Amino acid sequence: MSTPKKASPKKIVAKKERALIKYSDKSKGQPEMILIFDRIKKLLLPFEKGVMKIHGGEGGQVFLISHKEVEISGKKRTELWFASALIQKGYVGFYYMPIYGYKKLGEQIHPELMKCLKGKACFHIKKNDENLFKQIEEALKLGYENYKKLGWV
Repeated sequence: MSTPKKASPKKIVAKKERALIKYSDKSKGQPEMILIFDRIKKLLLPFEKGVMKIHGGEGGQVFLISHKEVEISGKKRTELWFASALIQKGYVGFYYMPIYGYKKLGEQIHPELMKCLKGKACFHIKKNDENLFKQIEEALKLGYENYKKLGWV
């Protein structure tokens, strides 16, 4: 019977380095993505109050989560994600959970920002555009008010 091979220390270190910023050494546009990420992170900061807490912020990922115990559709939750950002290869993924739970919110968000929506709640932000950041800020305010109305923050 042969013994299982262990991963070499070099491979383990390489995996840890890759986890810091995804695709950090593979994308020519990475410095631009870091600027976009930093702008989105700054937009999340004013919402860190009460039960809303920011997690991460380093390594190309940041999360804003409500830590209030709530019941949604009969299920108790101890935390509820609000928004996050993650640096990807050619874009920054801006994950905006209020739109996932309340589809009509999309009608109130600026059409230019809605063009960046690539899934149920993921916006691909590819350019460092002041108008786009203002629209993200407005969307965050709308989402926060919606969470507040529902008693989630």
